[in-house]
Amino acid sequence: MGRVTFPERAAEIDLDALRHNIRHLRDVAHPARVMAVVKADAYGHGALPVARAALEAGAAWLGVAHVSEGVALRRAGIEAPILAWLHTARTDFTAGVEHGLDLGISGWELEHVAAAARELERPAIVHLKIDTGLGRNGCPPEQWEALLARAVAHQEEGLIRVVGIFSHLAVADEPARPETDLQVQAFRAAVTAAENAGIDVEVRHLANTPATFSRPDCHFDLVRVGLGIYGLSPFADQASEDLGLRPVMTFSTTVANCKEVPAGQGVSYGYAYRTRKPTTLGLVPVGYADGVPRIATGAPVLVGGRVYPVVGRIAMDQCVIDFGTTGLVGTPASPLGERAVLFGGSDAPPVEDWAAAAQTINYEIVTRISDRVERVYTSREGGDGTGS
Repeated sequence: MGRVTFPERAAEIDLDALRHNIRHLRDVAHPARVMAVVKADAYGHGALPVARAALEAGAAWLGVAHVSEGVALRRAGIEAPILAWLHTARTDFTAGVEHGLDLGISGWELEHVAAAARELERPAIVHLKIDTGLGRNGCPPEQWEALLARAVAHQEEGLIRVVGIFSHLAVADEPARPETDLQVQAFRAAVTAAENAGIDVEVRHLANTPATFSRPDCHFDLVRVGLGIYGLSPFADQASEDLGLRPVMTFSTTVANCKEVPAGQGVSYGYAYRTRKPTTLGLVPVGYADGVPRIATGAPVLVGGRVYPVVGRIAMDQCVIDFGTTGLVGTPASPLGERAVLFGGSDAPPVEDWAAAAQTINYEIVTRISDRVERVYTSREGGDGTGS
């Protein structure tokens, strides 16, 4: 077994691929600008390195869910506009205003943000969110005019500055569905109402990654792209390369053990899998504590240029692959210590294969990779995104 020169468990983040994706999305969205969404630790890729690389490649804005995420980026030296849009009664709006975050407002938060601005004696930067049909966050249409009136009143007091109107799409990943047309119409009406209320709307944003590719009428002034900057496709019938994207994360480890077993050998808890013939089993030292979905039996692992299936139940720290042959153990052909790639770019299995095995979506697979999997940043263009 040769010396292992990479971490035991690694999520390799290709920042050059990320920069490529940002530039490509800028071209697709032009003349609209790009907001790189780096919430949830940049979908598991690392918020700060990704934010820096995205801005280097021409992203104009950053997007996060929580104020705390935006404050962390500010404290790390990020000066670009950052929008945070998901708040609770315990959100530290004072910190958000103090650090110059743009704050998404759906309704109830407005008075809290105004109070924070009054305390700090500086105006809060606000984007008003209209619910155009997703049914989650955002102001209900019947309350929109009242929210506009409250916002204008606070703006006249000098407590807030409304710079944006935004919403979020429900079915843009299914371009043939008519609901997106209805949402676009509702959004345009909300913008018109805001302008009629006396708000000077600087930035209108509606498009997510799928709408950026499939609905140019949704681009407006800014597109909010999350999945796309990580090189993944939001469409069931189009792969990353079909969209001109390069996957950013490669998840790998090493084969921790291998042994020959007879036919009928039970594998892992519950014996949900038994070998059909004498074979060699390989132990892959990642499991659901590392973010590998427990349900994803049958998912692919690349070892030595060939893809093998995960067999038996995935455990907390490990899973098993079946090499399908004997005569490997103790020979130069032994896979012990070989790199095992679960998913990634180039010749590795696509993350969508793991999503299919887990009955979920590619978003969830990359986002759930846990902190005990080391992030390794690679870049040939310049910095690795981790410096100051």
